[in-house]
Parts: sequence; structure tokens; C-alpha cells
Amino acid sequence: MSDSSDIFQAVVEGRRSLRAFEPEPIEPALLERIFNVAQRAPSNCNTQPWNVHVASGAVLEKLRTEIPERFMGGDISMDFPYDGMYDGVYKERQHGAAVALYDAVGVTREDKAGRHTQFMRNFTFFDAPHVAFLFLPEPFGLREAADLGMYAQTLMLTLTSHGLGSCPQTALSFQANFVREVLGVPETDKLVFGISFGRPVADAPANGCQTDRADLATAVNFHQ
Repeated sequence: MSDSSDIFQAVVEGRRSLRAFEPEPIEPALLERIFNVAQRAPSNCNTQPWNVHVASGAVLEKLRTEIPERFMGGDISMDFPYDGMYDGVYKERQHGAAVALYDAVGVTREDKAGRHTQFMRNFTFFDAPHVAFLFLPEPFGLREAADLGMYAQTLMLTLTSHGLGSCPQTALSFQANFVREVLGVPETDKLVFGISFGRPVADAPANGCQTDRADLATAVNFHQ
């Protein structure tokens, strides 16, 4: 492999969903560089159907303070349906990911309070100094959501290449109306998910979580 392919493979293999971040914000110049690279993501007919809002500072602290209270009070609003229910091998993978995380942070299956506490950390963004909220404008649907996913992966790989960490979170879509209100986003932009990001805490137990991947033969079929 060439040097560039080795580097790219290392970046891809180095990207993980991290759940503990240092509070210090990323420098504005570096933020702009990272998001400029993410803009190179592919999309159907080059439509680039993503509107991204990055929350930091006082705006982020307002969200960090109020979202958990709203969620616990039953104030939930989602632009896209999500029930989190899977079957078969997909259920097994979901269960495996949960076990890996709870094992990493020392929470047993029987510790319902501990599992709840860990889940609620989604809504405080794992202490990250930045969150990118990814919106899809109306009337876009499934095809354009795939484009947004490619944008998100490009963004997360770029963050990894700079020694930063990220965590994509569908849980952040549970407060779509409130996020729009705080960020001044029009109703016609629909929240798909958010990505918490920043400098990872090197020795945080949660960041030691490793999830596996299906064998190549299970996921990919080659036809000749």
C-alpha cells in the first residue's frame, strides 16, 4: 500500500464513538479547516443536502442544561420516527455494542440506575465543547439522508485525522423542536442526529470501549 493508503486506513480504524471529552474548545481556525474538508463529501447530483449547526460556548451550555430536564419531563419531539427495535443479527449487534460500553464503564446489566445515568450522558454531550446538529431540509427524504450520512462520516474521519474525537448520537434528535428554537433553525429543516466532538479524555473508561465488526464475507458479496 502507498503511504497515503496506510494513513487513511489508520484514520478509519482509529475512529470510534468516544464518550468522554475535555472541556477546552477547539480553535476557530481549526474548526473552519475541519468543516471545509467535510464539505467535500459526495452527494446525489451534488445537491449537498445538509444544513449543519455547530453549538459551542453559552449556546451549548443552555442545551446541556435544559435538554436533560426536558427529556426527563417527557418533552420529546422527533422529526423522523425511531423506535430502536431490531431483530436477528441486528439485535445481536445492538446488544453487543451495549455490553461493550457498559463493561468499559463498569456498569452491570442489573444496575439499572447506572445504565440510566450512562444513557443520560447523551444529553450532556459527554462533556464535549462542541456539538454539530445535522439537519435535512424539506422535502428531502431517504436518498438525501444517505448523503447526509456520507457528510457525517467525512466530518468524523477529518476530526480523527486531527487527533480529535466524536460521537454520533441519534438521541440528540429527541429534542428537535427545542434545538431548532435555541439555534434559530427554521421549521423546514429536520433534525436527523447530532455529533458531539472535541479532544478525548485519554484515560476515560468509556473511551476504552471497542465494538466489533462483521466478517467481510457476512457483509460483502463479490460477483464475477
